[in-house]
Amino acid sequence: MTTTITTTATTAIPVRLDFDDLAPGFEKALTHLGNAATKELDRAQIAAGLRELIRIRASQLNGCAYCVDMHSKDAAAVGESAERISNLVVWRETPFFTERERAALAFTEAVTTCADHHVPDAEFAAMAAQWDPVEIAAILSLIVSINAWNAIGVTTRTWEVGSYER
Repeated sequence: MTTTITTTATTAIPVRLDFDDLAPGFEKALTHLGNAATKELDRAQIAAGLRELIRIRASQLNGCAYCVDMHSKDAAAVGESAERISNLVVWRETPFFTERERAALAFTEAVTTCADHHVPDAEFAAMAAQWDPVEIAAILSLIVSINAWNAIGVTTRTWEVGSYER
C-alpha cells in the first residue's frame, strides 16, 4: 500500500528590505550590468540554455531561492530539459553535461566561492582548454552579474520566491 501525503502549507518568508524602492539607482545600475553581460554573451555566442544553467548554479551555491526559481523557469523556457535543470546541483555526478559545460560549471563554482580558495589555476586552465578568451570573459561577466543579484536577494529577500513569471 502506498501512502501519498499532500500538503499545501507554505511558510511566509518576510521581506527584510525593499531594495528596489530604497536603492533605485543601484538597482538600475545592476540591471545595466546584467544587460552588459548579456551583450558579451551574445557577442561570444554563448547558448541561452548554458547562460541559465550558470545563473542557476551560482544561485544554488549562494542560496538565492528567488534566483534559482526564476532562472529554472527561464532555462525551461529556452529549451533546457527538466532532467538537466533538476540535476544541476549534482552535475559532476551525472552524464547530462558536455565537457565544455562542465568546464563552465566548475568555473562558475570557483568564481562564486572565490573567497574560500580564490580561483585555482587548474580551474582556469580547464576553462581555457574548452573556451576561448572572449567566451571566458563573457561567462565571467555573467557570473559576476548573477553573484551581485544573489547577494541582494539573499540579504534583503526583496523578491518573493515563486512570484516570477516570464
